[in-house]
Order: sequence, then C-alpha cells, then structure tokens
Amino acid sequence: MEDRREDLELLEKIAEGSRAAFDRFYEKYAPMVYHIALRIVGDEVEAEDVSHDVFLEILQKPHQFDPKRGSVQAFLAVKTKSRSLDRLRKKRDLLVSRLEEAALTEKGAEFDFLRQLEQQVILDALTHLPEEQRQAIIHFYFRGETQREIAAAMNKPLGSVKSLIRYGLRNLRKQKELFHWMEAGRGEEQHEA
Repeated sequence: MEDRREDLELLEKIAEGSRAAFDRFYEKYAPMVYHIALRIVGDEVEAEDVSHDVFLEILQKPHQFDPKRGSVQAFLAVKTKSRSLDRLRKKRDLLVSRLEEAALTEKGAEFDFLRQLEQQVILDALTHLPEEQRQAIIHFYFRGETQREIAAAMNKPLGSVKSLIRYGLRNLRKQKELFHWMEAGRGEEQHEA
C-alpha cells in the first residue's frame, strides 16, 4: 500500500515537472522495464530503446496511469510489452520492404539469394527441433494444414498438436542465429548474448 501511494505521488510530481520525481520513478522501475523488453525483443540495444520510449511517454503523459485499473508495475509491463511488439513488427516490416525493394531493383539474382538464405536459415533452425515439433510446424506453416488435420496425420490429440506447435515456435525463437543474419544486413554491430 505504501509503495502504491509513493508511485501515485511520484507520478503527480512528474506531472508537475519534478525531475527528481522522474529520476526516482526511473530508478525504481527501469530494471523491470528493461528486463521485460529484453525478453521480448531479444537484443540489448533494442531493449534499451524500448525502455527509453516507455519512460519518455511516462515523462510526457504521467496521467495515463489509472490506479483503478491495476498497479504501476502492471501498467508498465503492458506498456513495455506493447512497445516491444511494435518494435518487432517494424523490424519485420523493414526486412520485408528491403526484400521487396531488392526484388524490384535487382530483379533476380540478389533477391533469389536472399530468399534462399532465408529459407536455409529457417530449415537449419528446424533441424534443431525435436522431431514431433518439427513435423507439426512443417504441416502447419509450410503445408497449410489445420491443427485438426495435423492431429489426424500424426495420430495425436488436438491439444498435443497445439502444444507441439507452440513449443516448436518457442524453441525456434530461442535460436538467435535465426535472427542474427537479419541484423548483419542492416550494417549494425551484432551483440553477443
């Protein structure tokens, strides 16, 4: 309760322009926000950028927080998750537009190379999955089969197929190699995990 009261007071003071209140708020919640962002975006620099965006918005709009809707921690967690997913979408959209641009300008060899490289990276990542997860993902994403069709083909309950797909995707995300080649294409420095 004391913590909640302190948070409300800090947000009020931030709204009044208090730099000290903002510094205290930042000090208190920056590690949590950064940790959430890092778990979602998987890159330290990106996580720092997301954290910066979240706290900049707090500084500019401290009255966004509604104490009736939950705690400051929950509010910041939702805001951080939203900003992180936005950043991942922008990154994906940038990659797609670069591939499309390459197709329009080069009309051939370069685009084919990038497409083959992308396919090879995905195929390599799939080989590291347990067999059943790999099969479920191939059926679902590459053959376009429904989960019910996959359950019938694999002779598994529907819930098991859903779990295989979910865990398979989670395991693919853990393979940072799948995403590092995209980073290198932007000419940015890669960061060691």
